[in-house]
Amino acid sequence: MTEKSPSELIDGRIAELGDWRGDALAKARALIKAAIPDVVEEWKWRGVPTWYAGGKIVCTGETYKDKVKLTFAKGASLDDPKRLFNSSLDGNVRRAIDIGASDGIDEAALKALFAEAAALNLARG
Repeated sequence: MTEKSPSELIDGRIAELGDWRGDALAKARALIKAAIPDVVEEWKWRGVPTWYAGGKIVCTGETYKDKVKLTFAKGASLDDPKRLFNSSLDGNVRRAIDIGASDGIDEAALKALFAEAAALNLARG
């Protein structure tokens, strides 16, 4: 029996959701891959898609009944001129973007945020 790769597990989660949450997670994943061509996908904490650059977490993609939550490990250190961060704003390190069923995604701004997060990881070695 062969274990599935993290990428296959993420594919499975997207298919399993089969609704707007799967679509939002798939769109976020595509933007991450476009922004960070050498991104590493992992499957952590009993089923959370997690993306890495420079050996450090860029963000996670959690799915809930009413939202998809993209949590940036070092979000508080990122510029967010389009004010995408709308959750976990009180902490000193993390920031998150909650995407609801009727929320649109500013693809260019989100892609830029992913690229900035990866660059921060690489700069800090």
